[in-house]
Amino acid sequence: MQGALGDIVVLDLSRALAGPHAAQMLGDLGARVIKVEHPGGGDESRGWGPPFAGPDHDISTYFLAANRNKLSITVDLKSAEGKVLIERLVRQSDVLIENFRTGVLDRLGFSVERLHELNPRLVVLSITGFGHDGPEGGRPGYDQIAQGEAGLMSLTGPSAQEPYRVGASIADLLAGIHGAYGVAAALYERERTGRGKVVRTSLLAAVTGVHSYHGTAWTVGGKVPAANGNHHASIAPYGAFRCADGMIQIAVANEGQWRKVATLLDIDPEITKYATNRERFVHRDELIADMEQALAKHDRAHWLTVLGGLGVPAGAIRSIDEVYAWEQTRSQGLLVEVDHPVLGPIELPGPPLRFDGEPPREHAAPPALGQHNDEVLAWLAERER
Repeated sequence: MQGALGDIVVLDLSRALAGPHAAQMLGDLGARVIKVEHPGGGDESRGWGPPFAGPDHDISTYFLAANRNKLSITVDLKSAEGKVLIERLVRQSDVLIENFRTGVLDRLGFSVERLHELNPRLVVLSITGFGHDGPEGGRPGYDQIAQGEAGLMSLTGPSAQEPYRVGASIADLLAGIHGAYGVAAALYERERTGRGKVVRTSLLAAVTGVHSYHGTAWTVGGKVPAANGNHHASIAPYGAFRCADGMIQIAVANEGQWRKVATLLDIDPEITKYATNRERFVHRDELIADMEQALAKHDRAHWLTVLGGLGVPAGAIRSIDEVYAWEQTRSQGLLVEVDHPVLGPIELPGPPLRFDGEPPREHAAPPALGQHNDEVLAWLAERER
């Protein structure tokens, strides 16, 4: 396998999004990822849609998003034969990923203690909804529930009275990202200690972990942050503004940029209410109104050109189809072509990492259910010789 993790084997017992996303990230880095699925239908995300694709409209585009670079095998974890197969795979793996509810893996006979009896070098990634312990450690976790419980929805939307969920399943995806970097750290540590350890994260931890300045606004500043719509919680002007044919985003992060924008829009940059970021933030509604009055004279293309020439960060608000048609997106390797066993050549969102000096790697399509049963069994027998 190509990539930094080309000698690593990942046993992916997870399903839905958080765990599969972590496993996919490791697969993007070259790891051999063996996805274990129930023979009665596999990962439940195989049934999530619309949209669906394929001649029978039965291939979930949701599943395609989180399962590239994996081998799929079907195993009944509750059967004696299935448990024996998992034991064999654990012995040959470097990483095991699971996102069962707390206690489920133990009841299946694969407690952490048992896993490390089978393979002391095994790194275990466990992703839960709200943490594996604590007063609510056993709660099931789903993305939107976690967004609400972890405060993200209170920061998102047009106002404090209208909390919104983030459009992407951000709690799941962040948990997967945190889990993947935790695995990388544990693998590095294993080189010194010779032993694997358990890496734990949760949807709650992942969302709370990106509060950043919203968190310190409360813990240090004593202020409870609230939704600011399309404008920054601490900086002005920084947000989305109406112009002649829609909206444009402008981000003014320092006084030099402010003077350029103010001069361009015929606003006095030294007037008391706009002279500093602190004053501009206090008078933000007035500032937005003054800016939009000036911006209404021209269309987005004009303002993007002029602001770009001044070195002021600005941008359009693109739809998803526009993002993937954008040449800049394609130039960064953010689309990859794979050969799917049913769909044929398709494009998928690509990995967000690039490594200087390495050519783009080839990626494998998300697998059909049980597509690699024979291949994995043959590989396993070879490893056991």
